[in-house]
Amino acid sequence: MEKPEQPLSPRPKPIYMTIATWIFIGTVIAAFLIFKQVNAVKPETAREWLKKGATVIDVRSEGEFQEKHLPGTINIPLDRLGDEIARVAPNKEQPLLLHCLSGSRSAAGEATLKKMGYRNVFNLGSYGRAEKILSE
Repeated sequence: MEKPEQPLSPRPKPIYMTIATWIFIGTVIAAFLIFKQVNAVKPETAREWLKKGATVIDVRSEGEFQEKHLPGTINIPLDRLGDEIARVAPNKEQPLLLHCLSGSRSAAGEATLKKMGYRNVFNLGSYGRAEKILSE
């Protein structure tokens, strides 16, 4: 008498998320959003630098800039920032305010410029946040 064939593997268990998983995901997202706000320059500080002649640099791509940009901003895409900043700001004391679409690229640009020795460089954050700061 032959044994009946057994399945090769048991039936997979359904995938679901526990409440702890959702809490963890929510905490990570909240921490990310808080971190972004902490790293962005305060609006009052940005306005003070603007009064002192700060240059506003949009680090989005050329295509994004062509599609829509804030008046008076200069476009230097993040991937070219290190190579092209000297023509816009040869003086490393020149105040620079950077922005992009979400604030991530401008944060990276801020770090790049600080490593290059620029002392007064700040992240305005997202396009919407920069627009609000520049219009007030």
